[in-house]
Amino acid sequence: MKPFTPAHGGAVAVAELDLDERMVVARIIADVGLLLSGESFGMEIPVHEDVEDEVFRHLRGLEEALADPTDPAVLRLLPNAAPTDREVADEFRRLTEADLRSLKVARLRRMWEQLSEDGPEWEVPADEALSTAAALTDVRLVLASRLGIATDDDAERLYEELAFASSAMAGEDTAGSPLVNPERVWLGMLYQALTYLQESLVSFMASEESRD
Repeated sequence: MKPFTPAHGGAVAVAELDLDERMVVARIIADVGLLLSGESFGMEIPVHEDVEDEVFRHLRGLEEALADPTDPAVLRLLPNAAPTDREVADEFRRLTEADLRSLKVARLRRMWEQLSEDGPEWEVPADEALSTAAALTDVRLVLASRLGIATDDDAERLYEELAFASSAMAGEDTAGSPLVNPERVWLGMLYQALTYLQESLVSFMASEESRD
C-alpha cells in the first residue's frame, strides 16, 4: 500500500493498493454502506476463492453485527444531537437522519466504485478529496467501535498490540508480552491502514491549499 500523493499537477490524489488490499477496503466500505442503508454495494472484484477465504475470514459475521439497530457503531455515525434531551434528539433525528444517511452512503458508494476499477491505482479527484476523507472517517468510526477505541489511550493500546503481533510474525522474542486476539489484530491492521490513507489524503488537501 502506498499513500495518496498528488498527480496530474495536483488535480488528482493517487494511492496504490494491491488486489487483496483493494478487496478488503472495498468490502469494509460495502459493509458500512450496509449498516447505513440496509443495501450492500456487492463485490465485483474477481479473486480466487481460496484467497477470498483467507482475506475475508476475519470479517465473517461482521455484517450480522452491523444490522443490529442498537449497534454502537450507528451512534458513532449518526450521533444524538441532544444526548440529555430524548425528545429533542428524536425530533432532530427525524428531520435530518434520512438526508445524512443518504449523503454518507453516496460517499461510500463513490469510494467503492473507484476501488472496483481495474489496476492498482486509487484515484481521487481534488474536488472529491474532502468527501472521501469524510467517508474514510465513517469507516474508521465503525472499526473503532468494533475495536473498543473510544480514547487516545485505547488507540495507543491497539498500536502496541499491533507492534507486538508484528514482532511475533517476524520471529522476534516476545516473551512476557500480552497475548492478542488474531481477529482484533487483523481488524486493527485494517484500521491502521485506513488511518494511513486518510492522513495522506488530508496532507494532499493541505498541500493544495498552501499552493493556492
